[in-house]
Amino acid sequence: MSIKGKTVRGVIWSAIQNWGSQVGSLIVFFFLARLLEPEAFGLIALANVFLAFMQVFLEQGFAQALIQRREVEPEHLDTAFWTSLVIGISLTIVGVTTASSVAGWFRQPQLAPILQWLSLLFLLSSLSSVQQAILGRAFAFKAIATRSLIGTFVGGVCGIILALRGFGIWSLVGQQLLQEFMGVLVLWRASHWRPGFKFSAKHFNDLFGFGVNILGFNFLGFLNNRADDFLIGYFLGSTALGFYSVAYRVLTVMTQLLVHTSNQVALPAFSRLQEDSERFRKAFYSATQLTSLIAFPIFLGVMLLAHELVISLFGKQWLPSVPVLQILSCVGILRSVTYFKGSIFMALGKPSWRLWLGVLSAGLNVIGFVIAVRWGIVAVAWAYLIRACIVFPIGQWAVSKLIQTPLLTYLRQFTAPLFCSLLMAIAILGTKQLLGSFFMPQILLIICGGIGAIAYILAIRYLAPGLLQQLLDLARSASDQSNHQRI
Repeated sequence: MSIKGKTVRGVIWSAIQNWGSQVGSLIVFFFLARLLEPEAFGLIALANVFLAFMQVFLEQGFAQALIQRREVEPEHLDTAFWTSLVIGISLTIVGVTTASSVAGWFRQPQLAPILQWLSLLFLLSSLSSVQQAILGRAFAFKAIATRSLIGTFVGGVCGIILALRGFGIWSLVGQQLLQEFMGVLVLWRASHWRPGFKFSAKHFNDLFGFGVNILGFNFLGFLNNRADDFLIGYFLGSTALGFYSVAYRVLTVMTQLLVHTSNQVALPAFSRLQEDSERFRKAFYSATQLTSLIAFPIFLGVMLLAHELVISLFGKQWLPSVPVLQILSCVGILRSVTYFKGSIFMALGKPSWRLWLGVLSAGLNVIGFVIAVRWGIVAVAWAYLIRACIVFPIGQWAVSKLIQTPLLTYLRQFTAPLFCSLLMAIAILGTKQLLGSFFMPQILLIICGGIGAIAYILAIRYLAPGLLQQLLDLARSASDQSNHQRI
């Protein structure tokens, strides 16, 4: 099969993995949110802050280095495997022995045994990183997707059963451990490679030279994604963190579903066009416009129907999450149109630009969260939105310097999606005003969501028919390619 065929097939399986695992985990999350208290989710989120920090040192970039290298020798694979395993075992020992101290520092003694058990994730993760890299090099994305889907399903079923039997927070612990364990089994079964008892300092240096840059990106990612959880957990407690983490989880899932898969396609597509600046600009405009066409109405709809959505999916005990979800939905709108910056920087050989923009984002996040946390989780969400608004024009300025995109031309791509989304918002608000006192939240959510969707589709149909046709052509092309793969 040609590289093009392998790439298309890989994109399809990546989409299946992304959508399947995210939708599956969200369904499990819906069930568990109704069975468990907010404090349980807060404790797990707090544990995951510590685990995410430790994970930075486990994911030292060796897997990405193996995928990126043109030639990989057996010593590269053996060295990467044993290095990852030693680091995984070491981090597991560190996690188990320091759990009590970390729990005491957060003033949450019940956190200690949770951290000790979840530290096993380091060992499990280290067993699968090289296997996944080998499969990635071979474009075996079907096996990687299968791993993700089976792990999500088995772990989710385990978590729900444990929650129904009254195990409380331990249902969340069991879910994570079993999900990772099943992933290891699937990857080892899918890959025929087995490690030899070899370690080469030369091959270690080959991998480390590339991986150390990935380590820097991962640390910035930790600051960007976990600083709010850390500060909320430390200053406001696990219950407040539980409310915040539920809203943030919804934002993350929507971003993954709406933007992540298309961004996976963007990097190789942009890379092929790097010598043709005009086609590059057109591809960038098209990608951001089509993404906004889908993302704008969904994020705006979630913001307007957050109250009904939270009650319907999670229950009334999660109502403090509503204002946080509304604010983070605005963040999602900005995310959807800035998500391609990283692909542009990498495609044009400017990873340092991405690094410095990440440094700026992480720094502003930490400063904003430190200032805002004293006023509660809603203030932290506002700090997140303000940071996004500050970084947005800076990131766009960097993009315009690389591919010469005038600001007004760039913003014009979003005129139709934004205007049609505002018309949809008027329809939703009018429906809520008329019917809000007559229906329970679950029914009102369905009615308002349906009317909003119809209003948006009609607005696009009559105000921007060309955009709608592009979207339909894209969906038809993906469907035809999927059918071809099945044949």
